[in-house]
Amino acid sequence: MLIGELSKASEMSRDTIRFYEKNGLIAIGRKERRFNNYKEYSHETLQRLLSIKQLKSFGFTLNEIADLLDMLEVNEATCKNVTHKIDEKVLLINKKIKELKTVRKQLLDGKKNCQNEAGTLKSPDEICPFFAETMSNH
Repeated sequence: MLIGELSKASEMSRDTIRFYEKNGLIAIGRKERRFNNYKEYSHETLQRLLSIKQLKSFGFTLNEIADLLDMLEVNEATCKNVTHKIDEKVLLINKKIKELKTVRKQLLDGKKNCQNEAGTLKSPDEICPFFAETMSNH
């Protein structure tokens, strides 16, 4: 299939596909080129793109995805090795969740500073105290 067909089948842009190829996540051999130098992408390439897409949805970076796919190619994607990678990702996600909860609390506290007990704005035409507090911390 040509890049347009691959783009449609994978739901990825042509630029993304070219980026992945340039960075070694997918490879196109010389024999996969047509006489006019158009690339003929295989079903395996489509499957690899779909795997990349799935791994990205789990939060893996492109470098991590490359490592995982390399492990798969050399039959090192054992449960032990993959579980270790998953554990690392879960720890990172837990850290991010904690950071996001902190940011959420700060935003909600800032909003609360703009409201009186009835939930309406204290002084709608004045500079929001959230910005005054945020700017004074820097």
